[in-house]
Amino acid sequence: MTQQDRRRIAAGLADGLSYAEIARRLGRPTSTISREVGRHGGPGRYRPQQAHQETAHRARRGSPAPRRAAGEPGRTSGTEEEIIELAVRSGMPRTTARVHVDLLLSEDGRRTAAELARRLNVSPASVSVAVNFLVQQGFARRERDPQRRRDIYVVDDDAWYHSIVVSARLTLDSARAAIAAAEEFGTDHPVGQRLQRAGTFLERVILDMVDSADRWRSLLA
Repeated sequence: MTQQDRRRIAAGLADGLSYAEIARRLGRPTSTISREVGRHGGPGRYRPQQAHQETAHRARRGSPAPRRAAGEPGRTSGTEEEIIELAVRSGMPRTTARVHVDLLLSEDGRRTAAELARRLNVSPASVSVAVNFLVQQGFARRERDPQRRRDIYVVDDDAWYHSIVVSARLTLDSARAAIAAAEEFGTDHPVGQRLQRAGTFLERVILDMVDSADRWRSLLA
């Protein structure tokens, strides 16, 4: 990777572009961009000149890329960055994705807001927005520490079940709203027919999804 490539990566990060978009503009795989950024500080700390110098130094010495020290704030591995990028591509805000992945990869699946802010090098306000989203969507839950008067955010195995159920309920509400609207238009009206088909399809698929989640929930125990 050239120094100019690294400058373009830094510019893309500053503009809020996804790794996929940066990769497309450079004509490289998304995984290459995520590894490059992950090895050199993460999206908030990436410096193209420093990254280029570190890479050149490793090439001269024949040494491997530095590994992240346990608990080192602000730095992510290439694998973590790829997981984050997948979450972003699915529609999750980047900071929220970073918080979610940090919780997932913590040893006990538990972090306080202060720990998340320190580890990810983001503001407490950003963490608050992220964890509220995760809790609302069922990806995490909030526990209160009565002794220290602070919230602890937890990701456990059952979070996958709850996230599916929360999403399914929202979609099911939309499906049933479409069916109700279809009745108002009338099944002989083109709009009513279209809404009826869409609502019925979504309702059947979502109910199957919830049944499947219930059937296989024991795998998370």
